[in-house]
Amino acid sequence: MAEKVTFSVIKADVGGYVGHSSMHPALIEEAEEKLGDAKREGTLIDFHVTRVGDDLELIMTHRKGEDNAEIHQLAWDVFLAATEVAKSLKLYGAGQDLLSDAFSGNVKGMGPGVAEMEFEERESEPILVFMADKTSAGAWNMPLVKMFADPFTTIGLVISPVMHEGFRFEVHDALESKRIYFDCPDELYDMLVFIGAPARYMIKGVQHRGTGEVGAVSSTQRLSLIAGRYVGKDDPVLVVRCQGAFPAVGEVLEPFAFPHLVEGWMRGSHHGPLMPVSVPQSNPSRFDGPPRVVCLGFQLCNGSLVGPRDMFDDVSFDETRRQANVAGEYLRRHGPFEPHRLPLDEMEYTTMPQVAKRLEGRFEDLEE
Repeated sequence: MAEKVTFSVIKADVGGYVGHSSMHPALIEEAEEKLGDAKREGTLIDFHVTRVGDDLELIMTHRKGEDNAEIHQLAWDVFLAATEVAKSLKLYGAGQDLLSDAFSGNVKGMGPGVAEMEFEERESEPILVFMADKTSAGAWNMPLVKMFADPFTTIGLVISPVMHEGFRFEVHDALESKRIYFDCPDELYDMLVFIGAPARYMIKGVQHRGTGEVGAVSSTQRLSLIAGRYVGKDDPVLVVRCQGAFPAVGEVLEPFAFPHLVEGWMRGSHHGPLMPVSVPQSNPSRFDGPPRVVCLGFQLCNGSLVGPRDMFDDVSFDETRRQANVAGEYLRRHGPFEPHRLPLDEMEYTTMPQVAKRLEGRFEDLEE
């Protein structure tokens, strides 16, 4: 049996440049130095450091399995070191995603976003890593359904014998900390009842129904639920294996040709279109947005990362970006009114509770 490889993506916002719009190169250099040491010591097989907006993204391969304390400690130490660099440059929000003072064996629940999968490397192993800024973990719901359950997007579901059996979706209830599995296409309509509300129900992972092989995994942490206050949007990550028994690279990218509306944008309190961009274009500046998504593609070779290719650096997404700007302008004109601003139940971690408490004595019962 072939030795399994673990593909880990761990991210955190540890300081913005300027404001929340981008990342200073010194933070990436610090992370590359630390992960380079880990590779030379044999902890990692390979790594790639990148960013989307003001989020530092650590893409790592190793053979230690998911939720490994050594790998998570490494990522935590990298984020701490990058935070010190951010503080030295007086960057904005230095260390804002690090919600604990001490590492406790796993970064989950401590602020950083995590997406990991362990598998046996195939003869050819294309992997796409999606990373978003100024949005929430539910942003992947619609794209994942289109990739793995929509034949109008993924024709392989119809014409590929190895995909025709369908996929199993793991859905998390972020509010109640529960999970449920749906077998699609059989239970697609049942699943849509829940994941159509992406602020609460989020797709954590997708598996091939026939083999049980993992096809996709995402980060599903809600920073506000962890911290009990607004500390920035979740800025999720998503890893997708492509080709063979999974959707082709082009089928996986196709859902992002539609800039669907997601939570996030300014102060994490608005709806905005998710704009697919190249890494150099991932500098959300207008009203801290619109929300951005980048995608890096790799070929895995004995655990080593061959790449990356900047998958959204493509003129075929120019029209999507234009549509995102038009949609963003339309929403912005609503100002502080819904549906641009999030509904009240999503404003619980802003000033809304304090204002409501201050004014509660002024609300009078209406006469019948």
